[in-house]
Amino acid sequence: MAPRKKFSKEDIIIAAFNIAKEKGIDAITIRKVAKQLGSSIAPIYVNFKDVEELIQEVINYTMEIAKNLILEQNSGHPFRDIGIGSIKFAKQYSVLYRDLMMKNNPYMEHNEENMLFLVQQMKADPTLKEFSDQELMNILHKMEIFQTGLAVQVANGLLPEYFTEEKMIEMLDDVAEDMIIGAHTRNKES
Repeated sequence: MAPRKKFSKEDIIIAAFNIAKEKGIDAITIRKVAKQLGSSIAPIYVNFKDVEELIQEVINYTMEIAKNLILEQNSGHPFRDIGIGSIKFAKQYSVLYRDLMMKNNPYMEHNEENMLFLVQQMKADPTLKEFSDQELMNILHKMEIFQTGLAVQVANGLLPEYFTEEKMIEMLDDVAEDMIIGAHTRNKES
């Protein structure tokens, strides 16, 4: 008899992620993940107590992918990179984006760690060096509202064909510049 193949925790998370990116988070079940792996359900239960724990790990894995998309931009303007990475995530993982950002779910509670990561990225942006952490957080929240609306349109295919990725980036740049100028102006008036 051939020895059974062992599956690592990461193998299982990736299999579940592949299901989620094609069919959505709600499609993740222990049986579907086992089928994706070509195994019984046993290896999954060895590594995870239940499907909810596995789904949370898929969410964590997804957040790492999103962070990496931001870091890959490396334009020298991290605030810009945040927007571009978010748009790229919405485009490449549209099913997951819709599940995470457009559905009320327990997996995407406000994550202070992710927000602090983004603020740290913003601190390295030369156009934002004069702002305090709180001011950066305010700018981030405002930009996040705009960028989320744009990304929702991308994930749902609602933009006209002429609205290319370059056009989206140009729009992100314009809105970010307007927000930064506005924040500088408010600081000078205070």
